[in-house]
Amino acid sequence: MTVTTKRPSYLQALIPLLALIAMLSSSVFLFGEDSSYGPNQIALLIAAAIATVIAFANGYRWEAIEKGITDGISVALGAILIILMVGALIGTWLLAGIVPTMIYYGLELLSPSWFYAAACIICAIVALSIGSSWTTAATIGVALIGVATGMELSLPITAGAVVSGAYFGDKMSPLSDTTNLAPAVSGTELFAHIRYMSWTAFPALGISIVLFLILGWSSSSSANLDSLDAMQSELRNLFNISPVMLIPLAVLFVLAVAKKPALPSILIGALVGGLWALLFQQDVLATLANADRTSAIVAAFETVWLALASGVQIASDNADLESLISGGGMESMINTVWLIISAMTFGAVMETTGLLQKLIRGILKVVKGTTSLVTATVFTCFGANVLTADQYMAIVLPGRMFREAYAEAGLDPRVLSRTLESSGTITSALIPWNTCGAYMFSVLGVYPLHYAPFAFFLLLVPMLTILYAYTNFKILRLPEKNMTVA
Repeated sequence: MTVTTKRPSYLQALIPLLALIAMLSSSVFLFGEDSSYGPNQIALLIAAAIATVIAFANGYRWEAIEKGITDGISVALGAILIILMVGALIGTWLLAGIVPTMIYYGLELLSPSWFYAAACIICAIVALSIGSSWTTAATIGVALIGVATGMELSLPITAGAVVSGAYFGDKMSPLSDTTNLAPAVSGTELFAHIRYMSWTAFPALGISIVLFLILGWSSSSSANLDSLDAMQSELRNLFNISPVMLIPLAVLFVLAVAKKPALPSILIGALVGGLWALLFQQDVLATLANADRTSAIVAAFETVWLALASGVQIASDNADLESLISGGGMESMINTVWLIISAMTFGAVMETTGLLQKLIRGILKVVKGTTSLVTATVFTCFGANVLTADQYMAIVLPGRMFREAYAEAGLDPRVLSRTLESSGTITSALIPWNTCGAYMFSVLGVYPLHYAPFAFFLLLVPMLTILYAYTNFKILRLPEKNMTVA
């Protein structure tokens, strides 16, 4: 039996979106940072229910909507597994003294006056090398947050620097999945895409570094350096601090550079961290081990096992330090997984029932000229990040929708691929319920709306993309349009 469905109206497409915006705004107003621990999830699911009711009115059956939800969630399963594995990695790397060692040496080497800029540059180099903003944030980023705490510097600014550097490296690395996805959707070549992106990425990074230097110089006078020695001393008392502790980081780095898949690479990193804990942190294991165990070896293995699953809780006289060296484990990522599943459910209902496509087609009707086309793409990708809560969807859906429009306008596919990544990839970490924003919050401990004003790179790249379109600077045209760019 054939089921006839009606196309949704613009009003129908807007109703779930407006309801979601109202509920998420209320959630943030009422619960603040705690909004990501349940209220946002409820808002997303209620919005999905509203979209479902509209779909029923248009003739859609539950079976089709349910299949769309299942397919939509399956898109995020790879990310969910990686998130859980990152939790395991953080747990064993805390237990093994790997993250504490990075914090220790960071406190020794970095100065408050140029800390923010250095954090951005370090994360940019690491992410460029390994092609992963997530792995960079979960390792180097976590350590830099620890260093900033020791120096009594701003954690939102530090998180903004970490995210800025991490996304520059991710965006410009041929190892990055989104950097490969954008040209594939647009119909251009990978390295041509990367070269073309450099016109927006490098100026944005340069401006970001200057801004971080200014912030560092203005805040260095208030940074308390007296507490650094005490924190380093406490780290030495709690852990075996040595360059040997950084070998697991090197192992993970080599696996990433060798283009090994992220999930098994992070698992190997987590297991190597557990091995390092057994070899080098016997005192820590003895403190945390189950006193009821008759065998010290069994108790040590049990502690490592629990670190993978539930993380660690290491007591310290320094409250700030204790919060940094405790946590991790797959269990710590469960709330993030809940948020992702809720967000993907809403996005899947919107796409399956044609509501999302209706919104995008409405945008295309008012697009005239290169500036409005590029601007519309940027805001559509941002909107897709808000609605679907996934950067991959925010690249693929607008890419499919706008590809023909760019060709009709005589624009080279590289213009579309750069615009997709300059908005679809870049803005994802600014949205608390997006997979990227939720992930950054889970590993850095700073709410996305708090670090967003300082994530300069993420803010500048979309602005430069629109500015270039407005000034016609480095806008490539197809040969038949008889337009060449120097």
